[in-house]
Amino acid sequence: MQYELIIFDWDGTLMDSVPRIVSCMQAAALEAEWGELSAAEVEDIIGLGLPEAIAQLCPGILPAQAERLRERYSHHFVTADATPMLFFAGVEAQIARLRGREQQRLAVATGKSRRGLDRIFAETDSGAWFHASRTADETRSKPHPQMLTELLTELEVPVERAVMVGDTEYDLEMARAIGMDRIGVTYGVHTPERLALSRPKWIAHSIDELFDRLYSE
Repeated sequence: MQYELIIFDWDGTLMDSVPRIVSCMQAAALEAEWGELSAAEVEDIIGLGLPEAIAQLCPGILPAQAERLRERYSHHFVTADATPMLFFAGVEAQIARLRGREQQRLAVATGKSRRGLDRIFAETDSGAWFHASRTADETRSKPHPQMLTELLTELEVPVERAVMVGDTEYDLEMARAIGMDRIGVTYGVHTPERLALSRPKWIAHSIDELFDRLYSE
């Protein structure tokens, strides 16, 4: 079927931002005196809202320390790390290809904050690619499906005409919760085996495979 609405996760699905997220979170944890975090630990929580990510990463952390960690993470991500973040190779051209399809609508559902997503939209001139977006700080964090239900309502698309695309179980589980089709991608953070537990319609192993199948369906 041709989906009227395709909803994309951001980090690890469209943008190659995982290494930066990991390094910034590791630095923040040390500065907040929580201790060392492994790359695998940080990768596991990518996709969640920042408060939920910190709570899962640092069980039992006190509120003041959690706020310090959050502040230091934001500092590193926005200010201290000046390395430009790039889309995965081919994303820009493939999104343009999809946008050329009659009546196709695109949206974003991300664990980022609204401020963070809008900043990336501005830096990459990509905000106009999407008809709507939702962030974790204006709804509820994944895997709760609120951001998806809000997108469906805003764009007036029935759930059976929409699909969620993401690289984590959090993306797929929020879609599964409302009976939305879902597609996993393996070039992000969660393993194919982990994604498969959420029963995606299919799993893509590259950007080209993902968009070729989205365009042809």
